[in-house]
Amino acid sequence: MQVAVLKEEGLSRELEVTIPASLISQRIDMELTEYGKKAKISGFRPGKIPLPVLKKQYGKMILGEVIDKTIQESAANAMKEKEIRPAMQPKIELKDGEQFDEGKDLIYTMKIEVLPSFKIMDLSKIAVEKPVAKVEDKVVQETLERIASNNRSFSKVEEARAAQMGDICVVDFDGKTKEGVSLPGMAGKAMSVELGSGQLIPGFEDQLVGKKAGDHVEVDVTFPEDYGVKELAGQPTIFHVDIIELQTPSETKIDDELAKKLNFENLDTLKDAVVKEVTKDYDQLSRLRLKRALLDTLDENHSFDLPETMVNMEYDAIVRQMEQEKKQAGEEISEADKEELKPIAERRVRLGLVLAEIGRDNKVEVSQEELYKAIYAEARKFPGQEQQVLEFYSKNPQVIESFRAPIYEDKVVDHILSLAKVTEKEVSLDELTAEEEEGASPAKKPAKKKAAAKKKE
Repeated sequence: MQVAVLKEEGLSRELEVTIPASLISQRIDMELTEYGKKAKISGFRPGKIPLPVLKKQYGKMILGEVIDKTIQESAANAMKEKEIRPAMQPKIELKDGEQFDEGKDLIYTMKIEVLPSFKIMDLSKIAVEKPVAKVEDKVVQETLERIASNNRSFSKVEEARAAQMGDICVVDFDGKTKEGVSLPGMAGKAMSVELGSGQLIPGFEDQLVGKKAGDHVEVDVTFPEDYGVKELAGQPTIFHVDIIELQTPSETKIDDELAKKLNFENLDTLKDAVVKEVTKDYDQLSRLRLKRALLDTLDENHSFDLPETMVNMEYDAIVRQMEQEKKQAGEEISEADKEELKPIAERRVRLGLVLAEIGRDNKVEVSQEELYKAIYAEARKFPGQEQQVLEFYSKNPQVIESFRAPIYEDKVVDHILSLAKVTEKEVSLDELTAEEEEGASPAKKPAKKKAAAKKKE
């Protein structure tokens, strides 16, 4: 195999690879001989078919397979020989186009965009703040009040009064189009509807307010355009509703009885559990803010050429995501929006390369055990369906691999933080939970870098 460098410009490389005709012929003969052990041709026993006969019968098919396999192997060897680390899969073109005849040298060109070479900053020089917030008594109390509200008990309304917000209406219902056609799955018996909960189609609950037990109500609604069942999306519908009874909520006290109802020993143990859960939420927010600060520092201290194909792919993915979000909001993405997304794509690619390089230098790896742990954690998000979720992943190993990247990134971040100077700063809950504009900070980073460069000049 001969490898010639045709182009070396920035991150672009173009190689010409030549495979001698003799090697191609040798590989074809080997493949045909192996294939002939099982091939069936009239007049010959399997394994005893002459090579010329095999070549006449299967030559073109084997030639294609040999060419494909040879190109894959030689391309990898050529990049290894020239110490090329590709950013993406190389673009390969045969010199003679798609046609190739046996007896000729196999010559093809490889256009490759390589990963940039850059120096990682001294990680021990990184100094970042970790915002932490204490769990205040009022937050615990608010959480307990929500728990009490979600565990209210309801009693039947005995007097003949009208339904009001907060009541539960026990109803029988049957949904039909305005032409009187029944809708599949839109009928039910003794369903409890909490008025004001917003659980049903917009407008449904409102039309039950003011009605009494025993009333028949025709609820006129239209399914949302983005409703999950395609056949019902945007469909004007009349629900024939019979109100069986009304129920009103009873006050739920925050006491030992509530705790026992939730399988806690007493109110104190329930409070402890609330504090632990809220603390866990705060820790996740602290970690997120700390990670953002770390990524900002890495972004500010690394500047190098980026592979254009990687940036374009990331940019396209961000644009598609924003288009979907805009569409759901009934809006369209503007050219100004798209322009702001380019620096975000560049930042993500830059940070991805920096983190990958740090991980590679420090031999960071993701074990199978860590992957499976992440999968089980994901399955626990679907109570009662854990087994189905695990079966889905077992049948789709490529989906399992999607967990690898975030785990890898977190392990690299942990490694960096172990070397960096991390100081804790006590903040309020409002400060901890303050939302940062996604992409606003990254978009400004390049401008800051340019300004710094000018000062040095």
